[in-house]
Amino acid sequence: MQSGNAFVEVTPNTAQPGTRVNIRASCDQGNNNQATVDSQAFGRVVVRPNNGFLTGAVTIPGNRAPGTFDVNLNCPNGNTAHTMLTVVNMSKPTQGPATGGGGTAGGFGGPLVLAGGLAVIVLGGGLWLLSARRRPETGP
Repeated sequence: MQSGNAFVEVTPNTAQPGTRVNIRASCDQGNNNQATVDSQAFGRVVVRPNNGFLTGAVTIPGNRAPGTFDVNLNCPNGNTAHTMLTVVNMSKPTQGPATGGGGTAGGFGGPLVLAGGLAVIVLGGGLWLLSARRRPETGP
């Protein structure tokens, strides 16, 4: 709901708890005086004149539950404006338990490593035997 040419914007309008959001507003002809913006998402913020608009910034509390919240501008000249802010919880899932290297897991990793290791051992043994045969015998 807006009255006159008043408006309020929140950027970004979808944010996580702990995120800083910027507020830009206008009280129509009353942009030379500060106004208040309030929301259950972040409480009350004073917006101040800045290049023809009213601006401010606020951090959404880290413990704010996800939801869609009203953001209301209240101007000293009686004008009001309204927008919405959506708080989302997009935290990364925790890692699974550290249960080892996954040696019993399926796939080609285990068998290929085993086959490669055996090939290296056989090749090394063959080279050792070949070099042992070629050594000249030395006598007394």
